[in-house]
Amino acid sequence: MSVLSLLDYTSVIVFALTGALVASRAQLDIVGFAFLACLTGLGGGTLRDLLLDRAPIWMGDPTYLALGCAAAVVVFFTAHLFESRYRAILWLDALALPVAVAAGAGVAASLELPWPIIVVMGIVTGCGGGLMRDVVANEVPLVLKQGELYVTCALAGSGALALAAWQGLPAPLPALACAGVTFALRAGSIGFGWRLPVYKGRPPRYKP
Repeated sequence: MSVLSLLDYTSVIVFALTGALVASRAQLDIVGFAFLACLTGLGGGTLRDLLLDRAPIWMGDPTYLALGCAAAVVVFFTAHLFESRYRAILWLDALALPVAVAAGAGVAASLELPWPIIVVMGIVTGCGGGLMRDVVANEVPLVLKQGELYVTCALAGSGALALAAWQGLPAPLPALACAGVTFALRAGSIGFGWRLPVYKGRPPRYKP
């Protein structure tokens, strides 16, 4: 199994767990669990493959769908054990993000595409599934929460992979650099409250 395939499998499983946990918060049935799990686990990778004019990974290997459904079943019977399902979603998502970003940027790098495309593919793969999950579940998307480091993490991680690949570092060093940078920033945002400054509008000056 290649490094990129391993990254894809891992990101699908962990993101699928977050999708199923969101389904538990919405009190959906088992089919709803499976739908949200597969949408979250496969959404970013599917979007990446379509943009790169490739067949989505799950069409060539249905194992990805099976993994998403398996994650849904596991969470359906164990979600009640979590003291805070939202906290679990945050940290599982933080674990899945660096893996997915590394997978997306790694695929683009393996195709020898320009570095801006590598960066964009990393962001799309890392953020696409979670964005779809939150929109479908009618929750405020994590990627859009005020000042939260999320897309920034994917941007920095993808940039690290592009730089490492440009330097000619052997696999899996570029992927490790990407995952390390992405996770460090995301974990810092969750654990230490790291934020970006946000725009604050000012009222117009009063003119008598």
